[in-house]
Amino acid sequence: MADEIKTNILNIRERITAAAARANRDPAGIRLMAVSKTVEPERIRQALDAGITLLGENYVQEAREKIPVVGRPAVWHMIGHLQTNKVKYVVNLFDWIHSVDRLELARELDKRAGQRSRRLNVLIEVNVSGEASKNGAAPGQVLELVRQISILPNVSVRGLMTMPPYSDDPENSRPCFIVLRQLRDEIVSAALPGISMDELSMGMTDDFEVAIEEGATIIRVGRAIFGERRYSPP
Repeated sequence: MADEIKTNILNIRERITAAAARANRDPAGIRLMAVSKTVEPERIRQALDAGITLLGENYVQEAREKIPVVGRPAVWHMIGHLQTNKVKYVVNLFDWIHSVDRLELARELDKRAGQRSRRLNVLIEVNVSGEASKNGAAPGQVLELVRQISILPNVSVRGLMTMPPYSDDPENSRPCFIVLRQLRDEIVSAALPGISMDELSMGMTDDFEVAIEEGATIIRVGRAIFGERRYSPP
């Protein structure tokens, strides 16, 4: 199993390099996150042994149980929907939060991070597709949300995240990725103080190559590394 995970990671890195070449990008500017929800700690350690440094979790309770058991240095990213009442846990567990979609959540993160003398990196989750089933701020609200968060001392807005509608055809994700990149450029043009919009978290197992072609800096890959899920999340 360890060899399988290592082989999968090497294959993904080759695909990252090829996608970057098509877009005339430096592959060093694209980071591979292993999405480890429902993955056992031993298999996560195998991914770390194979060179993974970024890990993404979707569920706070699962992360609380799992991260201490993994027991290895890694940069942990919270990529799932985050309820305000769970913030007290995440500030001790995660280095990055990808799912900030409202001011109330950002303020709670700021408060809790300040209590622990931490500064959290956050991404604004954007519901580009407008699907009712998806979380995220509407594209038209994002600039003002970033403006409001920019005054909070203990959170640092580093970029944007999105999840396009599921499709069998990766090309169907491209319009969402383009909109996210354009939105990032609009925010950069606003030159808000203290805002560093250097990250675009977009692209998963089925569409990460298209995301890279459209500017992704973090791709979130689970199934292509670990295989199908082994058990149900909490």
